[in-house]
Amino acid sequence: MARIAVIGAGMGAMAAAARLAVAGHRVAVYERTETYGGALRRLERDGFAFDTGPGLLPLPAVYRDLFVKTGREPLEACVELVQADPSSHHVFADGTRVSLPNASRAGVVSALEENLGADAARRWGDFLVRAREAWDRSRRPLLEEPLWPNWQVLAEREPYPAVPHRKLLRTRRAGTLAEVGAWELRDPRLIALLESHALAYGLDPRDTPASAAVLPYMEHAFGMWYVRGGMRELARAVYERCLARRVEFHFGAEVAGVTEKDGRAAGLELADGTVAEADFVVAGVAPGVLDRLSRGTRVRGDGEVPGRRGTASRVTVALALRGGRPEGTPHRTVVHTEDREAELESLSGAPGGPPARPTVTVLRPDDPALVPDAGHEAATVTAAVPAGTEGARDAYAERLIAVAGRAVPGLRDRLLWHEMRTPADIAEETGAEGGAVPVPALAAAGGRLLHPANSTGLTGLFTAGGWSHPGGGLPHAGMSGALVAGLIVEGPEFRGSQ
Repeated sequence: MARIAVIGAGMGAMAAAARLAVAGHRVAVYERTETYGGALRRLERDGFAFDTGPGLLPLPAVYRDLFVKTGREPLEACVELVQADPSSHHVFADGTRVSLPNASRAGVVSALEENLGADAARRWGDFLVRAREAWDRSRRPLLEEPLWPNWQVLAEREPYPAVPHRKLLRTRRAGTLAEVGAWELRDPRLIALLESHALAYGLDPRDTPASAAVLPYMEHAFGMWYVRGGMRELARAVYERCLARRVEFHFGAEVAGVTEKDGRAAGLELADGTVAEADFVVAGVAPGVLDRLSRGTRVRGDGEVPGRRGTASRVTVALALRGGRPEGTPHRTVVHTEDREAELESLSGAPGGPPARPTVTVLRPDDPALVPDAGHEAATVTAAVPAGTEGARDAYAERLIAVAGRAVPGLRDRLLWHEMRTPADIAEETGAEGGAVPVPALAAAGGRLLHPANSTGLTGLFTAGGWSHPGGGLPHAGMSGALVAGLIVEGPEFRGSQ
C-alpha cells in the first residue's frame, strides 16, 4: 500500500483519488479552498441556484466507468442523469432557428434539412462522415491512452480527411476549422454551427486544426446530459464516492511545494510548514501553479509537448427571472454572433476588448431544485473571453443580456436581478492564471493543442485534470484520473483501458 498525496480537489484529481483508493492505496487530498469540484461551482441567492462552471455533461460513460470501477453503486444511483433534448437550439445571425435532437446524427441531418434546406443538410451529413473518421483515428491516442512518447506523430498528422479543394490552380485540403467551414460547408449558418464548438473554448477557428471536427461529432453521436439539481451534484457524487473509499480530504490546506528525496517526489510541504510524506504525488493544478510548487525542479519530461497555456476564459451571467419556464423551452440555446470578424479578432487578442455581440450560450434547465417556486426561472448566459479580461462588469453583463434577449422573449421585463462571474472568479476558484479554461486535446497544429503527459520528468509526480493529457472538459478530466491511476498501479507500461 502506497501513500499518495493529491493536490487539489478538482474532478480529475478526485477521479484519480477514488480509483487509487480502490486499488488499496492510502490517499489524501489537499485543497487550498474550502470545497471540492474545481470549476464545478454553484451560485445560490434568494432561493435560486446556478451552475457557474460547465452546465452539461458530454460522454457520461466516463463517469459511469468511474463509479463502476470504484464501487457497487452505479452513477445513476448517485445522481439523476437527464438527456438534454433537443441537444441544442440555434439562433443564427439571419434569424434562422433550428433545434438539433440529442444523440442522433440522422435526426440532426433531418432537422437541418427542414430548417436550412436539403443542400445544407447534405453537406453537414457528409461532414459528419469525415468527422467520424477523424474520431476513429484519434480516439485512443487522444483520450484513452497515456500520451505517446513519440507524440510528434499526433502533432504532425491531421486525422480529419479533408475534401480536396481547388483554388488558384492548386489543390488544397482544409487544415483549419475555418477552412473546413468555408470550403466544405459553405453555408454561413453551417459555418457558425461548426465554429461554435471551438468558440465555446475560446478557440479561434482560423488557427484551430481541422481535427476539432471531433467536437460536434462527439455531441451528435453521444449526446449531452444534465444532472438533476445542477452539475454541482456530479462533483458531490464523486466527492462522496471518494469518502466512501476512505480518501482523506484536507480543505483550506494550501500546498507550498512538492518535496523530493533521492530524485523522486516524496510528499508535500504545506503553507503552514507541515510536511505530508508520500510515495506518489498527483497534481491536479494549472501549469503555473505546478511550476511554482516544483520550485524550479524540471518536472517536464524530455521532448515534452509544446502544450497550451490558457489564453481564453469565460464570463457567466446568472439570471433570476420572474415567471415560470415556458413548456417546450430548449435547455440550451446558442445565439450566434452577428459580427464574426469582431468576435474572432477579440479572441485573438486584438485591442478593443470583448465584442459587443459575441456568440453566447443560454442554459435554461427544467429543474425545480434551482428556483424558489414554479413562478420563477433560473438561467445562465455564457461567452468566451480572453483570459484576464475584467473591465466594467455591469457593462459587459448588459451586452450579454442583450444578446440573450434574442433567445428569451421578454427577457428584460422578466429580469429580477443578475449576477456575473468573471475570469477573476475562475482564477480564485481554480488557481489558473487569468481564469483560463483548458481546452480538449486535439491532434495536428504542431502539438499546440496537446497537453503535457500525465507522468512528468520527476519520478513519482503525476498530473491530472484539464491541464494535463487529455485536456479540458468534464469527460477529459475524468479520463485523466483514470490514466494517472493506471500509471501508478500498473507502472509505465500501462497503455490504457482495452
